[in-house]
Amino acid sequence: MCDEPDKAGLRGELLAMRSRLTRDDVQKTGTVLARRALELPELADAATVAAYVSVGSEPGTRALLDALRARGVRVLLPVLLADNDLDWAAYEGPEHLGRARLGLLEPVGARLGVRAVLEADAVLLPGLAVDGRGTRLGRGGGSYDRVLARLEAAGARPHLVVLLYDEEVVARVPREPHDHPVSAVVTPGGVRRFTA
Repeated sequence: MCDEPDKAGLRGELLAMRSRLTRDDVQKTGTVLARRALELPELADAATVAAYVSVGSEPGTRALLDALRARGVRVLLPVLLADNDLDWAAYEGPEHLGRARLGLLEPVGARLGVRAVLEADAVLLPGLAVDGRGTRLGRGGGSYDRVLARLEAAGARPHLVVLLYDEEVVARVPREPHDHPVSAVVTPGGVRRFTA
């Protein structure tokens, strides 16, 4: 990685690395990530977890979603709105997911509203990288920036966790005023926690 990365350049490098992963790589990583994430007290003690359905070469979340649901955790999944904000719906199993725009998979059940995320004890965030300060690099659409701003405005303090590949924990992610640090990153190699 470069010494002074800009967000667009860093995104390009990381997406290029992900594009070289096989479906088998993604599936194996998802199994390991689920096991590691389920050991987190932040998830073990959670009644409600806001998560997402991984697609393509993203670190796999499906095994984790099913394991959380099997534990009796209420899992909320995002529904992308036309303005890129996120509505939420309950995860009722893989058979209740449908294709949505941008290649996403979303729950087909009742919409709960954009504020449903405020009920979450933990929020699993998609990302491309995180640095030693807990700064997360997303894809740049701003959807989760809105979610994090909504949580902050409401005084909600859920645990913020990002699932990544080992090489996506980087030296530095450019931080902007609207960026919110995460609580922890889970990779196949382990868990790293951050303090604000």
